[in-house]
Amino acid sequence: MSLTVEHSVKYLTPEDLNVAASLIYQAYHDDPLMQELLHKDKDSEQFYEKKLRALIREELHTFWQAKQHIIGLFSEGSLQAIALVFTSDADMQAQRYWHWRLKLKMSAGILTTNQIIEKEQKIRDALKEKGHYFFIAFIAVAPRSQRHGLGHYLLNSLDSLVKEDENATGLAVFISQPAHLEFFASHGFEVFQSIQFSKVSGELLFKPNPAL
Repeated sequence: MSLTVEHSVKYLTPEDLNVAASLIYQAYHDDPLMQELLHKDKDSEQFYEKKLRALIREELHTFWQAKQHIIGLFSEGSLQAIALVFTSDADMQAQRYWHWRLKLKMSAGILTTNQIIEKEQKIRDALKEKGHYFFIAFIAVAPRSQRHGLGHYLLNSLDSLVKEDENATGLAVFISQPAHLEFFASHGFEVFQSIQFSKVSGELLFKPNPAL
């Protein structure tokens, strides 16, 4: 007899944010772009991890304050996957809020903070012609739940988010690991532009609004 696992996708509550931060941290610890922006090659592993945690914490706080989309996939009541998505016209520009900049500078340094802002501004500039769009800032699946289709389940739910906004042109994401290209391509994303950040290159992907 097989048991059916119940999945649900919903917006997170403040009580979920610590688990969300842990999932994102695990997913992006070895991300080449994060390692480049946070200068892992110049710092100890411990300091790199401290800066990464600080960045994730401040991003979650900013998304919450700006009322952007912090969406979780729950299995049997447990958070197993998460996506942070913002709209291009959100009150949350590349430089974020002043307290975001201040806190990140104190924990990660001025150079790192400026490079993170420059990275996002570069992506926003590349997407200007797309008008009003959604952008996936972070997407993560719990390590023990990977290869069970949860990432596909979560990404399908983002299609619904985009479809509900009749003014949205589509959904974008930036990837710095080639292995992730197949995953997004299977959902209709196409390479829109290649972007170079210092020593790391990546692909800016875009999927048109299925409702258009």
